[in-house]
Amino acid sequence: MFVDELEILVRAGKGGNGCVSFHRDAKVLKGGPNGGDGGDGGDVVLLPTTHCNTLFHLTGRGSFDAQNGGQGMAANCGGKDADDLIIEVPVGTQVLDAERGHLLQDLDAADRTWVLARGGYGGRGNSHFATATHRTPRKAEPGKPGEERRVRLSLKLIADVGLLGLPNAGKSTLLATVTKARPKIAGYPFTTLEPMLGIAQGPGESTFVIADIPGLIEGASAGRGLGDKFLKHIERTRLLLHLIDCGDLPMSEPAAAWRVLRQEIAQYSDALAARPTLVVATKVEDDAARARAQALATAIGQPVLAISSATGAGLKELLAAVWSMLSTLRRPFPA
Repeated sequence: MFVDELEILVRAGKGGNGCVSFHRDAKVLKGGPNGGDGGDGGDVVLLPTTHCNTLFHLTGRGSFDAQNGGQGMAANCGGKDADDLIIEVPVGTQVLDAERGHLLQDLDAADRTWVLARGGYGGRGNSHFATATHRTPRKAEPGKPGEERRVRLSLKLIADVGLLGLPNAGKSTLLATVTKARPKIAGYPFTTLEPMLGIAQGPGESTFVIADIPGLIEGASAGRGLGDKFLKHIERTRLLLHLIDCGDLPMSEPAAAWRVLRQEIAQYSDALAARPTLVVATKVEDDAARARAQALATAIGQPVLAISSATGAGLKELLAAVWSMLSTLRRPFPA
């Protein structure tokens, strides 16, 4: 199950209390204080990883608690520092304050840990409070409480190329053809219900990541169909492919489909609308489809790459064009 939004409560561990103790030995008269310090509480640490691509594994718990530090002991023995609680999240997860909504951290690099809540420090034992005039202190510090935070985790997939199109435009078929991803493919709209990632081969041993999201329809920005819920997953892409169905029975006239697509993207985000794009005519498998692809290019005043995922026609040229553009584009990281 694909989960890309989740609110959690985290509690770091409390520090252990310091100990009140005095040295007791038959050979030592009136031994001094020897209470040990408490151990530090465990931190709550987020670890971005490529081992998972959804937040589903964190659902059902609600709260995550790190261990408390050990109590100080006699003979100047300190309590054990608690282990940190490591929470794995997908690379691309953003951490937002649940109450105010502002961004706390963007976990956009694998294995770069971030401390979400710090554990409390252990209290000092009574050995720290002995002075020349007060040799038998009977006080020790309690451990400090750990931080408690309620945050919202929001996943934005990290990919190089984003596929956009109306339902049944051939996005999933293209993804399955040029990568090893296996999205659901069927001859009816909205077969894609969640974002999918695939890795395509570039020149030599180079690769790039393609993201496919559910199809947009007119009014998606106002909540129609699946709405714009998944558009955030292509905000980090460097290049967008606008896939337009030019087959025998397109859901919409190609130029009209392109205008709907552009309109919905612009209403969602000006930055996304300004992202570099390639227009791709899909299902071009006969002369009529090629004529529709040419008419599309004329209508929108842009070059159109004609492909057929079923026959493989134009795919080599498409991948070459994508790689050529990617090699000149830097990755955007919106807030």
